[in-house]
Amino acid sequence: MKVTIIGYWGAYPAAGSATSGYLVEHNGYKLLVDCGSGVLSRLQQFIHVKDLDAVILSHYHNDHIADIGPLQYSWLVQNTLSGSEDVLPIYGHEENKAAFSQLSHQFTKGVAYLPEETLQIGPFTIDFQRTNHPVPCFGMRISDGEDDLVYTADTSYFPEWASFAKHASLLITDTNFFKGMDGSGPGHMTSEEAASIAQEAKVETLWLSHLPHFGELTRLRQEAEDQFNGHIFVAKEGLTWKGSAQ
Repeated sequence: MKVTIIGYWGAYPAAGSATSGYLVEHNGYKLLVDCGSGVLSRLQQFIHVKDLDAVILSHYHNDHIADIGPLQYSWLVQNTLSGSEDVLPIYGHEENKAAFSQLSHQFTKGVAYLPEETLQIGPFTIDFQRTNHPVPCFGMRISDGEDDLVYTADTSYFPEWASFAKHASLLITDTNFFKGMDGSGPGHMTSEEAASIAQEAKVETLWLSHLPHFGELTRLRQEAEDQFNGHIFVAKEGLTWKGSAQ
């Protein structure tokens, strides 16, 4: 498995970057996890838009889905130019039926996942964890059979995250607040809370993502180091992790 950060900001993208979007690859299969504002532009620094095999969405807040519309248009334009009729599956939950209905377009098809069931997409098996967030949102454990990626999506802290993330190779956490702050109202975590999950779950590598637009971001890593003694990285575009099979 190979994982690349495409976007990592919370709420809105800083200049020249993007909100949530992660490219997960294995044996040539390319899965985009979330598709926030700016993701389509930044994604093209790494792959052609038609190289995507599937997209999966954690929830329907704009900083996770804003570029679904542009992505749909990109497939319409590229199919027209090449005379093809390829269809891109976009996976999402149906707890917001109006938002789910927007995933289908001329050359994209919305596919519902059931959060209580394991999902198979290409070479990946995906299990879900409902998060603490103001709207229905689902974290994911994505496995290629050798390595496991856990993505918390947007969530405030709760103890069950440690068991869900147990022994994951890579943990990507919502880290929208600094140590000592309270993110429970908007449904986000602090650096300290993210690191405590990583430590209890005994993960190998922790990525602090969904970053705030205030404060000194290097502090996030410093605060996390007080809780977790594994590998810690503050998210940035192009940051890549490669599993055992890569």
